[in-house]
Amino acid sequence: MNRRRQKKLSRRLVEAAEFEGVGVVQALVRAGVDPNVENSDGTTPLYAAAVRGATEIVKYLLDAGASPDVESGDETEGTPLCAAAAWGHTDVVRLLLAHGATPDLREDGGKGRSPLEWAKDGHHAETVALLLAAGGQADSPS
Repeated sequence: MNRRRQKKLSRRLVEAAEFEGVGVVQALVRAGVDPNVENSDGTTPLYAAAVRGATEIVKYLLDAGASPDVESGDETEGTPLCAAAAWGHTDVVRLLLAHGATPDLREDGGKGRSPLEWAKDGHHAETVALLLAAGGQADSPS
């Protein structure tokens, strides 16, 4: 696949993960788009799907090899786990943890907020309990 087409399809994958169904995401990955690709803003498909709570898309991307701990948005968005925790998307949090997401990985290169802090601030009790059980921590970074 040439570079221009790869760039276009990469942007399209992030858009599909954010706004469309799992079928479009599957078709793009099958066409050769890397599930870890970022768009021009640094957004990853996994982050885009996690923030909206798109459980099927998150599962597909993880099964296709998307890394659950990659920070999205050049430190303007965060990790998929933080995104899902902030919005109380417990099913997505569960999937990310099952695929190896680090429960206490902080955003902003380790200096920002943890998934547990986001879940607590959003008053998402079920998500808080799930993160605590997985070893999540909310202490301030040292």
